[in-house]
Amino acid sequence: MSVVPAEVLQSSTRGVPEQARGEAELGPRARLWPALGAVYRAQLSRARVARIPLLFVATFQSIGILIMMRGVVDGGSEAESVVAGSAVLVVAFVALNLLAQYFGQLRASGGLDHYATLPVPPAAVVLGAAAAYASFTVPGTVITAVFGCVLFGLPLTHLWVLAAVIPLAGAALSGLGAACGLLAPRPELATLLGQLGMSAALLLGVLPADRMPEAVRLARDLLPSTYGVEALARTFGAHPHWGYVLGDLAVCAGVGVASLAVATWAYRRAAVR
Repeated sequence: MSVVPAEVLQSSTRGVPEQARGEAELGPRARLWPALGAVYRAQLSRARVARIPLLFVATFQSIGILIMMRGVVDGGSEAESVVAGSAVLVVAFVALNLLAQYFGQLRASGGLDHYATLPVPPAAVVLGAAAAYASFTVPGTVITAVFGCVLFGLPLTHLWVLAAVIPLAGAALSGLGAACGLLAPRPELATLLGQLGMSAALLLGVLPADRMPEAVRLARDLLPSTYGVEALARTFGAHPHWGYVLGDLAVCAGVGVASLAVATWAYRRAAVR
């Protein structure tokens, strides 16, 4: 073992500024989009095995609701609401229920400390996890929508609008689910909040709005998934009013930005405690 005199070490770092030495030790902070992509890929590979069985449950649940409602609803606008609500329910099951459970368990187990030590922006952690969980909803949502259209005799022509409904409704609901998991003091409470949110999406999104009391309709308007359901249901008509469809999607986008901002704030709050 060779010993280097202290004078040599001091002279080697004498010309390097203090700020440059600190940056060399800590490393540069990752930018948002590369960090978001890294978190998304990590979450996607991590949750693939564990979440696929639950996605089968979410899809079968929505298909079972369609079959059950077929004996009650014949067609028309009520059938359009049932099919659209059942399709968006798959997104709500994952974005609200599973994401709330994930962040609740992550906070309780100290997993947030791992992310806090990485040079990753908080927004990248929240957005990456939300995007990964929302990606799992695509097959189940498409299958449910196609099955519902065939079952109720609705046209399949405009189902391409799911390419906008899934990410926008998923963003709005994922932000709420992540916020519930991060703000809940206990993981059991996070699970309860996620299940209550999914139940609200089930009751207020699948059941036809015309048969609901006025107070329930007001509560329905406060649920972000309602606007995804309305946007999809409007496309089943012979001549869809695309202005209303775009308006509903814009509401989903606005709520998504707000809810993800709240989830990012909740992540910062939980990470420093």
